[in-house]
Amino acid sequence: MNINWPDIVDGTWPAAGYDRLGPFQLRKGRGGGSRVSAASALGAVTDEDIDAAEAEMLAMGQKRIFCLRPGDEVLDEQLAARGYEVLDPVNIYACTVDHLTDLPIPRVTVFTTWEPLAIIREIWAQGGIGPERVAVMQRAKGPKIGLLLRGNDQPAGAGFVAVQDRVAMVHALEILPNHRRQGMGKWAMRAAAFWARENGAGTLSVICTKANEGANGLYRTLGMEIVGEYHYRQLV
Repeated sequence: MNINWPDIVDGTWPAAGYDRLGPFQLRKGRGGGSRVSAASALGAVTDEDIDAAEAEMLAMGQKRIFCLRPGDEVLDEQLAARGYEVLDPVNIYACTVDHLTDLPIPRVTVFTTWEPLAIIREIWAQGGIGPERVAVMQRAKGPKIGLLLRGNDQPAGAGFVAVQDRVAMVHALEILPNHRRQGMGKWAMRAAAFWARENGAGTLSVICTKANEGANGLYRTLGMEIVGEYHYRQLV
């Protein structure tokens, strides 16, 4: 897949603002988490460039955190030498939309809506996805949708899907504890694929921390493939 994954991430889970500072792209997170707060390199980096980026992140009231992708090995070593610790290595999974639209979704299993309903926000909040991250979703400019999952006639989970450059990316997929291991994640991803196809996307993708064994297992079981990876380094 010849896809610019950083652009897909930024388009479907956008920061509040972006600033260019030397070879770095800085993100204004406004409490929305690492993905919308981390600086990323656009070219070769000197120690002075890192100093300047650190100062600017602190001036914005943010932690000193950088996103490292394949090709950033030199920067990774520079940050390690400064005492930065690795944080949240992730996998990016993807498949064609058609791969997950071969089975119909059982009735009343997944509902799609935007704006997100109060119950969706409550489910997200239980999983630590608060108003700051909902604000990230609100900023996505392309087609987007909230997913409400139901199991045994009860709310069972929630998710968010957005499209950038004909690629749909699933974010904030949260299954309530008493509904896990019951196939809800599978139906969420399949529902996301149906919605993505209706909204012009040919690829479905999702980001997952490497430590989340359950989620990695789900995406592998669905036949999705790892197409990218990255990690953060943060000075604590």
